[in-house]
This record gives sequence, C-alpha cells and structure tokens, in this order.
Amino acid sequence: MKRIYILFLLLAIGLSACRTPAKLGADAPADNVPNIIGSYALNGFDPSGEEYGGTLSITAGEKANEYKLQWLITGAVHIGAGSLEGNQLTVTWHSLSETDASLTGSGSYTVTVNGELYGTRSVDGMEKPGTETAYPNPK
Repeated sequence: MKRIYILFLLLAIGLSACRTPAKLGADAPADNVPNIIGSYALNGFDPSGEEYGGTLSITAGEKANEYKLQWLITGAVHIGAGSLEGNQLTVTWHSLSETDASLTGSGSYTVTVNGELYGTRSVDGMEKPGTETAYPNPK
C-alpha cells in the first residue's frame, strides 16, 4: 500500500512540474548573441489573453542578421521576416490560413544566453499585444 501511495505522490509531483514554465536564461549580451536559427517549442497568450502553443522555425534570411520565421499555431500558419540587432529580434508577419488570411502584425523578442526568445507579438488592429516565449528544440 505504501508503494502505491509513494507512486501516486511521485506522479503528482511530476505532473505539477510539467505545468511550471521553464525558467529563462539571462538576456544575451548584445555583442554575444547565440545563433537563433532552428526549431522552437512555442507558448503564448494572444491579445485577448487566450493561451496557445505551437512551433516556431527560424531560418536565415537573404542578408546578415535577417531571418525568415514560420509559426505553426493551433491549425494556423503565420510567416514573417525579422532582423536581429544586438539581442533584439524585431519581426513582421502575416497569416497564410484561409480563415484568417487578413491577419498581420509585428513582434519584438529578446534573445537569452540559452537561445530562448521572449517578447510580444501584436495583431494589427488590436489595442494590446500578446506575449510569446520560444524554447529551442534540442539539436
């Protein structure tokens, strides 16, 4: 009986740890930013406060410090372009989904020493931005 109790206790502790957001690394120094090209797990809150998840892929752009971005979020695909200055990534984006093809916006993210991204992503026409945090997937 004790074993079952301990097993349930460990399971409960493990499940509660899964809901705790990962602690972000410190902001990267502007002159020593990690490479941001790659795939990320994404967590966010839209401007209305609705939570969502998905993936973010970042590839190299045509010039130095320019990037192409693709968000896959709950059945929607958004693409964008951004530029990195110091540890600040600024982006513009638009939706490719038929149901919300007119959605456009911008975003601003800070890069951490661990290569995480955190910041805001706005939808044009909405008063306040949403927030996003992107965690690099292991390579």
